[in-house]
Amino acid sequence: MKVIGLTGNIGCGKSTVARMLGDLGAAVIDADGLARQLRHNDADVRAAIERRFGTTEALALGRIVFHDRAALRDLEAILHPRVRDEVRARLAELEIGEVPLAVVEVIKLLESPLADACDAIWVVRCAPADALARLAASRGMSEEEARARLANQSSQDEKIAAADVVIDGSLSLDATRAQVEAAIAALGLGPAVPPAPPDREP
Repeated sequence: MKVIGLTGNIGCGKSTVARMLGDLGAAVIDADGLARQLRHNDADVRAAIERRFGTTEALALGRIVFHDRAALRDLEAILHPRVRDEVRARLAELEIGEVPLAVVEVIKLLESPLADACDAIWVVRCAPADALARLAASRGMSEEEARARLANQSSQDEKIAAADVVIDGSLSLDATRAQVEAAIAALGLGPAVPPAPPDREP
């Protein structure tokens, strides 16, 4: 099984690229989604977050941790080890199931031991102005909130320097999809699932 590690700064289109890879048949593991599930459903995780922050509600946590780096590190120390365990468990299940292509979508992939589990690192980049506009449109963030989120992530240049593939997320959806398909072909991975045959007349 080949594993693509997919990362990129918030607002650059990482999740859009993940969906495109899923459309090509890849099994996509969303680390942020796993973190949300743990925060909602895991009693031990919820208790640890409640003790440290007094809340487990996403918006309240965001207001705390994205203006306080020590608080963000504390939240990550609670969540990230459990998320890593879940990702590794799911990769093992996919390997057993002989899935040919998996994608691990992680916003801080390069800072994580999970990078070592990936055969290729893909980075989705975009113009900072595009990221700010998308965060305002899709998440209702103020410019100050969006800039605070971006300030807590490693720079695009650092991510790009470590990338095997760079996808420009500032382009149109069609152009982005073309980049994804070309990158899959260049890596020799091919579609994980062959396209369905065209419908035939009865």
